[in-house]
Amino acid sequence: MTLATTVKLTPRLKKRIAPLAKAAGKTPHAWMVEALAQQVEREEARNQFLAAGLESYAAVAEGEPVYAAGEVFDYLKAKLSGRKAKRPAARKQPR
Repeated sequence: MTLATTVKLTPRLKKRIAPLAKAAGKTPHAWMVEALAQQVEREEARNQFLAAGLESYAAVAEGEPVYAAGEVFDYLKAKLSGRKAKRPAARKQPR
């Protein structure tokens, strides 16, 4: 079931949308609905990303082990250049 919603657009924005919708082979309505859906997905993904970051930050603050950035970069460089490399070890941070 879909619900009708009114969106008031400035004449300038409406004129900008029309050719974009036409180029995409869509009606302006379909183009706007797709644009809104994409924005919702982007914001939901951003919120999930931020929540995961805050969760990781809290875990580290409570003593979760971490990796030294330099060791991680050296490991990745070695792997990318095809060399064997020892994986970096996670370490407890000093408090």
